[in-house]
Amino acid sequence: MNEIMAKRNRLLADKTIKGLQSRNMSGYYAEDKAEALRIALGLIPEKSSITMGGCMSAEEIGLLDAIRAGDYNFIDRGLYTDKRKAMLDGYDADVFLTSANAMTDDGVMINIDGNANRVSAIAQGPKKVIVIVGMNKICPDTDTAMKRARNVAAPANAQRFGLDTPCSNTGKCFDCKSPDTICCQFLITRFSRHKDRIHVIIVNDDLGL
Repeated sequence: MNEIMAKRNRLLADKTIKGLQSRNMSGYYAEDKAEALRIALGLIPEKSSITMGGCMSAEEIGLLDAIRAGDYNFIDRGLYTDKRKAMLDGYDADVFLTSANAMTDDGVMINIDGNANRVSAIAQGPKKVIVIVGMNKICPDTDTAMKRARNVAAPANAQRFGLDTPCSNTGKCFDCKSPDTICCQFLITRFSRHKDRIHVIIVNDDLGL
């Protein structure tokens, strides 16, 4: 990445972090994936129980590999035959890892979910939430963030999961009621009542969908 874009990203991240702080959330800026990994691991004490909501960004910075190799209790949904039990076990975890479908530059997070395990855990349950966000997710306002979540993240995720939805076939949201729709629950996180619960790591890179 050239120096001009790096400077622009740093300034935009600084603005977003101030917005997060005004909303009782903590924000951090990572110059690259390696720094993002260091910050994330610094927020997770050893022996912690950890779960996640299908977070591609956590995989991309190497966090999942580090957790699996470290001294942590990883609640891995992929190892559960009873997926409901995996989700319920996760609600009592010490740490929940996730990303955001979009975020405004003043710290409002937008997330859309199909089964609601991810948005519900962000809203309530796990003691700490660590959100890993690439610069590609930062938007100028809530309307733009919602449009990104519905017209970029949702169609891409529907394609990733092999779902038969209009957006999967066209790349554009149709506000559908398809049985396969993943746009079931919308969460706008504009404030955290519990200080030090939500931690957002903004990474100077494009991550996730």
